[in-house]
Amino acid sequence: MKILIIEDEPSLREVMQRALEQERYVVETAATFAEADAKIAGYSYDCILLDIMLPDGSGLRLLEHIKSLRRRDNVIIISARDSLDDKVEGLELGADDYLPKPFHTAELLARLRSVLRRGRSGGELALTAGNLSLDVDKARVTVDGREVPLLKKEFDILLYFMQRPNHLVDKAVLAEAVWGDHADQADNFQFVYAQMKNLRRKMADAGATAEIKSVYGFGYKLVPPER
Repeated sequence: MKILIIEDEPSLREVMQRALEQERYVVETAATFAEADAKIAGYSYDCILLDIMLPDGSGLRLLEHIKSLRRRDNVIIISARDSLDDKVEGLELGADDYLPKPFHTAELLARLRSVLRRGRSGGELALTAGNLSLDVDKARVTVDGREVPLLKKEFDILLYFMQRPNHLVDKAVLAEAVWGDHADQADNFQFVYAQMKNLRRKMADAGATAEIKSVYGFGYKLVPPER
């Protein structure tokens, strides 16, 4: 899952980024309103961690802009301004949660997992497609109850597809979603092809009834079994 941290304090931004990356999230950061606005214009995120006190603008106005675009990005406001007015305005503008500073990273991670479950998997702890099941919190994939060992990126790719069953996903969109900014440094998509090949082989070997199909010239899509 891909997270954007919008926070102008370098030390806190670094602590948050390190904690999230240790939990297998793809993390990007922005330190100003302008930088955050450019990131949001060019990319989509599973969740945005938003400081409302930015040096060049209000995070609440940025939240208002995100929601005006009818984006599905979840937003958690993170701010030292723990006033009731700010909290109410943020939630009314469409924020999914509000976490006052200072906070422990354990609480941040718990809030993030809760928001992501509500936003992407309808509050369920697991995503399923046929006999294939993916537990987001435990980073565990099973077929008919038997665990399928996956590498980190293979898991991230499968999670992305299971959140979008039957949706055609362009390889460039997939690369950006799973690898983040580092995808822009690649000259080709061989790293995507290699990960996809391994993941599809492991799914087939495990007897998964769902399949990630290649659509020539376009990309891939996860096809659950017909009922």
